[in-house]
Amino acid sequence: MKNYLYTIFNRLSDKLDYLKNIDFIFTVPNQQAHGDYSTNVAMLLSKSLKKSPREIADEIISNLQYDKSVIEKIEIAGPGFINFYFTKRYVTNVIKEIIEKSENYGKSKKYDGKIAQVEFVSANPTGPLTVGHGRNAVTGDTIANLLEWIGYKVEREYYFNNAGRQMRILGDSVRLRYLELLGHSIEFPEEYYQGDYIKDIAKKLYDEYGDKLINENPEGIFKQRAEKEIFDDINKTLRRLNIHFDNYYNENSLYEEGRIEKLLQLFEKKKLSYKKDDAVWLKLSELGNEKDKVIVKSTGEPTYRLPDIAYHITKFERGYDLIVDLFGSDHNATYPDVLAGLKALGYDINKVKVLIHQFVTIIQNGEVVKMSTRKANYVTLDELIDEVGSDVVRYFFNMRSISSHLNFDIGLAKKQSDENPVFYLQYAHARISSILRITKDENLNFSLENLELLTQDEEQNLLKKLYEFPDEVLLSAENFEPHRICVYLEELAALFHKFYTECRIIGSPKELAEARIALIVAVQTVLRNGLKILGVSAPEKM
Repeated sequence: MKNYLYTIFNRLSDKLDYLKNIDFIFTVPNQQAHGDYSTNVAMLLSKSLKKSPREIADEIISNLQYDKSVIEKIEIAGPGFINFYFTKRYVTNVIKEIIEKSENYGKSKKYDGKIAQVEFVSANPTGPLTVGHGRNAVTGDTIANLLEWIGYKVEREYYFNNAGRQMRILGDSVRLRYLELLGHSIEFPEEYYQGDYIKDIAKKLYDEYGDKLINENPEGIFKQRAEKEIFDDINKTLRRLNIHFDNYYNENSLYEEGRIEKLLQLFEKKKLSYKKDDAVWLKLSELGNEKDKVIVKSTGEPTYRLPDIAYHITKFERGYDLIVDLFGSDHNATYPDVLAGLKALGYDINKVKVLIHQFVTIIQNGEVVKMSTRKANYVTLDELIDEVGSDVVRYFFNMRSISSHLNFDIGLAKKQSDENPVFYLQYAHARISSILRITKDENLNFSLENLELLTQDEEQNLLKKLYEFPDEVLLSAENFEPHRICVYLEELAALFHKFYTECRIIGSPKELAEARIALIVAVQTVLRNGLKILGVSAPEKM
């Protein structure tokens, strides 16, 4: 429906010059009485044209050429809104489109030929993935799905570092636990990794080597084995959520390839850096940020800014049209420094979209589960999947805006009732499958011959909602808001359940019954497509 409005308004702009180069916006009114779509374009033009909005609206309507079999009426409402009412016969056409396109309904070619990179998770291999990593993982993968649905070719990338202080601590944590197994009395430092997974790695080394590693350097086999086992576990966890990466990029390679040194020389050459107190500083205060920041400490060790800028230069070199970075809220104050450095070097930072997600709180039996990564009394992502299942984990992480703190209620997540949105949606899909099995036994099949019979409010409301799906996918993708798909699907499921309560299929005249079967096939297709974007299964039976 919205596409039809764009078509007739674009045609009108050839007649009314003031409509040229206008970005028309059509929205669904809050009240059904105000039509199917509405635009405030007349109100936006009032000041520049020095006319009242209603006068402009009247002129637009008078010159608008449209098919009366598509649009039933157009009205001016309030201060100058233009409201459009589509014919019931036209509205039913969405069923034909959905059934024809099937698993492709909702997809767009708007960004065909463009390549996007989405970098997410990017946890260093120092321990199991936590629920915080889980939100990042699911959000990143869903955004990648959405971008694919609007035409992008997407590469998913995981950036990690297996060097540095934290990895040294990891290796020494394993070494000390290994020495404990040999009977040594040791004092385990407070800042070392406390989890049982460290003991498990140490035990495997002990079983394999006995006491042969007693004099080994912590950065040798202890760190190497820990890194390998933890990274293997990270990937196993991600596979449980059906998350796979195209590329893994190790921060270490930036040093090995000389990129860090070249970048330092480039900053110096462009007079963007200076030395002070034995450290190297980046002139961020001259680049629009509050103050200069250290990029190499007095110890000679780079801060995060330097490798992050070097890493992003590789992204630009790889020719992506869109670069998406997903970080936790602890990065909120730091990423602007990286963008400022890139901009100073002449890179188009408009290609970079930085997304910040808020933290996750686990609620169990009405109580907040306290978590500390260092103390290892956190909930791992694996434990959460074991508790509620991968479908629920993916949906719950997607169902709130990433800018909002997320309360993950274990009790709600495990409920097999309409209170649980995952159950509610999957049940709607399974219920349609059940209806289709029953109607088949009654020798009733879907038919596109008599769709004009679908005139009841419950049918029309459902049809109009189906029309909105492609727009929701596009908006969700362009605004990086996966939660919009959740909201849309829940509204669609609610309209379906209302329809099924009010509109009988079996027992209705055959022509009407078969038109209604076509309608629920279309609903099921959209439910399945939406759940696929979210990475959630669509069961046939429950």
